[in-house]
Amino acid sequence: MKFDKVVDILGGFGTYQKRLFLMSCIPSFLDALLILSSIFILAIPNYRCRLPKEFNDTNYYPNDDVTEYYVNLTIPRIEDKWSGCQRYINLSTIDDYPVSSQNYSTTSCNEWVYDTSTFVDTFITQTNMVCDKAVYRSHANMVLMAGIMVGSLAFGLYSDMFGRRIAAITSGVLCIASSFGLAFASSFWSFVVIRFINGMATIGSHMACFVLVMELVPSSKRTFVGVVQLFFWSFGLFTLSFLAYFIRTWQYLQIAISVPCLLYIFIFCFMPESPRWLLTCGKRKKAEDILRKAAKVNKIELTAQLDEVLDIKDNDQPQLQIWEMFTSPILIIRSLIIFLNWIVVNMVFYGLGLNVGNLGGNIYLNFTISNVVETIAYVLCLLLLDRMGRKTLLCTSMLVGGIACLCTIFPVLYGSKGNFWMIIALSMVGKLGASAAFVIIYIFTIELFPTVVRNSSLGVCSFLARIGGLASPYIADLGTLISGDIGTALPLIVFGCSSVVAGILSLYLPETLRKTLPETIQDAKYFGR
Repeated sequence: MKFDKVVDILGGFGTYQKRLFLMSCIPSFLDALLILSSIFILAIPNYRCRLPKEFNDTNYYPNDDVTEYYVNLTIPRIEDKWSGCQRYINLSTIDDYPVSSQNYSTTSCNEWVYDTSTFVDTFITQTNMVCDKAVYRSHANMVLMAGIMVGSLAFGLYSDMFGRRIAAITSGVLCIASSFGLAFASSFWSFVVIRFINGMATIGSHMACFVLVMELVPSSKRTFVGVVQLFFWSFGLFTLSFLAYFIRTWQYLQIAISVPCLLYIFIFCFMPESPRWLLTCGKRKKAEDILRKAAKVNKIELTAQLDEVLDIKDNDQPQLQIWEMFTSPILIIRSLIIFLNWIVVNMVFYGLGLNVGNLGGNIYLNFTISNVVETIAYVLCLLLLDRMGRKTLLCTSMLVGGIACLCTIFPVLYGSKGNFWMIIALSMVGKLGASAAFVIIYIFTIELFPTVVRNSSLGVCSFLARIGGLASPYIADLGTLISGDIGTALPLIVFGCSSVVAGILSLYLPETLRKTLPETIQDAKYFGR
């Protein structure tokens, strides 16, 4: 008997499964707070060179006419803004300032004044990560993705070796400690080390809880479970937007978003082990206890069926041998296509998220609009996944989002004063497609890979996806290297090309809608034929 039949015997999506499902939504909510908080704590406000100390120059916009006069005299203007990194040379005191400084050469700044109208401070302003150190922001975001990358593989294997529950507990403890610890980071190196650990922990807890629930719900509810979890992610984004709007100091904001991490205590106390995993490991007694408890909660009688249920084990199938997915040409092709889609989906999803702060305008409004668009994508997935199927909807999402991103070149080349809002609109359509694909790729992967390597496969996919995640901060920050509208559109063009290619290749994957999950490598070879 396949374990999908066991789920039906236990009452399908009964009370027991619903409780686990709600508990598994906690990491999704927390991930949104922790991963995308960098949009605000690593934000770069307007900045310029500071005048010599005798001017008492403390505000980006001068407080009096005299200071403003000397600011205009001392600092070059670039595209109607004061230069953030250059000042005229040999002007070090008040007596040095001539009537005109047009013929003076420039030198680099060593002190800066920041615009505090949007942020009281950020980690960028605290550590002066601007000008020559501006790339450090991309490095900091990259380190988070590197942590997620390492955590995906490490906790994926850890979960298959020691179980879903212990993986969730371990990662949860690390998440609480690193989230609060980040608020007290005082240097770039302490910041990135803690951020790396935080990235590992967030993905580890999410993966363990997600796989546990997907292994205990019937196939008819997989779409519902997978998509609704993303609504909690969306709720986390709106919560982040609310907190960031009212808390403009980065350290206080980090503490505020760390407090909800204490919800992991509920996971520590109530999360069981996956009986599907226990049975594939031959741990019959522990699986029996959990199945009896689930049946009791669901008010189901397990009598003669129990022995048949407990015979579901696969001791002959070696564990932790993900390389067996490469034992036949069809599995190789499917695996490589899935891997590529994970890389592109994560690159575009996180890249467009980080790019919100680079589009100009009000960062809080842009972020909120992006959150609304993302929520709409999840609603569409909930409505269409069981009608269109995983493969068709994945391809459609990638193509629509990719083409929209590519179209940003037109308002750049032929736009007028309104081209800013056209770029925003096309960027949001791209985010719609990327968000939908992000939902689908998780469910698709869970259904496509067999039980014996399911969590390891998800870990490998998530690990490889972080290649895209590692690249996303640098692509998103291309606009800071190239000025003007073309700089704004360039990241979107890169994201668009990648999405179109990955979307077309996804058509070669088999459909998994309402199919019995493969249990073994042999099942996977003939799946979809």
